[in-house]
Amino acid sequence: MPCFRCGARQTDPVRGASPWKRGVRHEAQVLICPDCQRAHDLDLDACVSCGSTALICRLGEVECRSCGAVRLARSCESLVAASGAPDLSAEVEAALNRVLGRS
Repeated sequence: MPCFRCGARQTDPVRGASPWKRGVRHEAQVLICPDCQRAHDLDLDACVSCGSTALICRLGEVECRSCGAVRLARSCESLVAASGAPDLSAEVEAALNRVLGRS
């Protein structure tokens, strides 16, 4: 996956952690190269609870790595609303909790 901003391709680091960072933009997981990380106008999604841009998107959820807040991705919310099933959101929540090992 290339950098969402400049299109640079990620290379394997020689040793240690990758200098590339992950973020969420328009409800999609994106990678940010080290050069683009210096920019202050990345237009990344922010946590509604704490304002952090340290978000990850997985299994139809967006999770904040700073405060731990979890919410359904908007694309999933629209699918649930469009289905018309009254308890579908509760079923989806229960299924995600089982899959993710939450209590």
